[in-house]
Amino acid sequence: MRDKISAALKVAQDEEDKRRTATLRLVQMAIKDRDAAARENGRDGVSEEDVLEILQKMVRQREKSASEFEEAGQLELAEQERLEQNIISEFLPVQIDDEEMRAICEATVKDIDAHGLRDIGRCMSTLKERYPGKMDFVQASCLMKDLLLSEPAVDHSADASKQ
Repeated sequence: MRDKISAALKVAQDEEDKRRTATLRLVQMAIKDRDAAARENGRDGVSEEDVLEILQKMVRQREKSASEFEEAGQLELAEQERLEQNIISEFLPVQIDDEEMRAICEATVKDIDAHGLRDIGRCMSTLKERYPGKMDFVQASCLMKDLLLSEPAVDHSADASKQ
């Protein structure tokens, strides 16, 4: 992933694409900052999964900023945010759409036999293992919470008294 970003930055510099160059430099700096923080905590830097999380966070930030600029009537700034968002998104895997995400979340609840909100951590860990970088886990978490809230509570004490 890092090599891909570096190569894209070199091409952008060669083509004198200022917007793309600046955006890719921001991406590299965000990754380097997280690397430095990880090393301070005794780790070897950030993993590819961490890089994906950084990119996803940067995309979400630009989406939010673009919306805020549009609401404030600053359409030119909103357009710049969207351009940066598109540049960063190029390095992310193809994202799972909302309908497929719902089906995956429902299947995960069944697969791990989740019952209620106490199992949300297990569900999200499973999703992150199976679909790294392929879905918005903030959105998936909200969806999973809704699914688990509607899940009928299982009374395990009744099972114990039967035995």
